Amino acid sequence: MQSISRRGFVISAAAAGTVFGLDGPLEFITPAFAQQPNQPLLDKGFVKFKVGDIEVTQLYDGIWEKPHDEKFIKGVSVDQTKAALKAAGLPDANVPIPFTVTVIKMKDKYIMFDSGTGAQGAPTAGLIVKKEMLKAAGIDPAKISTIVVTHFHADHIFGLMAKETNAQTFPNIEIVMPAAEYKYWTDPGVFATLAEPRHGLAKRIQATFPTWKNIKQVADGKDAVPGVRAVASYGHTPGHTSYLISSGGKQLMVLGDVSNIPALFVTNPDWQAAFDQDANVAQTYRHKIYDRVVADKAMITGYHFGLPGAGTIKKDGKGYAFVPVGV
Repeated sequence: MQSISRRGFVISAAAAGTVFGLDGPLEFITPAFAQQPNQPLLDKGFVKFKVGDIEVTQLYDGIWEKPHDEKFIKGVSVDQTKAALKAAGLPDANVPIPFTVTVIKMKDKYIMFDSGTGAQGAPTAGLIVKKEMLKAAGIDPAKISTIVVTHFHADHIFGLMAKETNAQTFPNIEIVMPAAEYKYWTDPGVFATLAEPRHGLAKRIQATFPTWKNIKQVADGKDAVPGVRAVASYGHTPGHTSYLISSGGKQLMVLGDVSNIPALFVTNPDWQAAFDQDANVAQTYRHKIYDRVVADKAMITGYHFGLPGAGTIKKDGKGYAFVPVGV
């Protein structure tokens, strides 16, 4: 099988504006993709691979081309940010923050991690909510049995609800949420601990989740569903949770937002993004989680890693290096 070169990956990540966006080799299930490594990944909009017997699909749900801001990374200048992007072969006119949703197939059931943006907030197409990308990737939406949530930021949960009415997008699907995250955001006293711009998000959560009957809460170290274990990775939000999937002696850690784009926050794990609610706790867990997956030789997926948004982590000086699938 031909592999995707690092340069090929970079070209894809910078690909045309119509589709935005990311130790062993992995099997790509779609032969045509494997045979055409120079075809922009984002034109396809999804990538499939296997972890043991589990089929994993990563789905594009758009990008936020974030303007540069001196306050984005604590103690890091815009020039330093641009330099890190350039070092990774990425354009530096803005910070490209893609959104990628992970779906796994276990036997005949599909489990989806987070729900995409719902075309709300960031300039995205809402392809996950519209089911278009699911169908394009060969996933029957009717066979999704569970949606597992990493945390309650808008780009991860707004796909669960309609923009105007808050009606459930997936009313007949079990939705698993981290217990610590649920407790924090549904507490009436949460507003005293949140920055004012997050108050609208908390109000929307409190108006919806407590009324839904299809929510199940999961504690750290417990199974969200059989074969998918919750792993605390707090800091980005108070109850942010990653999920460990195991099959055939192989492991995959669905990170959520343990870190944002690899060019900045995997390479520099001590950089603290403005998105992290408790940046010091997030930094501690980032090292803890990355050291764990390095030791276990586990694969990872990151919500903001783009396509292919999966790969492995290795130590690299004081930081880490993300090696995408196929490299």
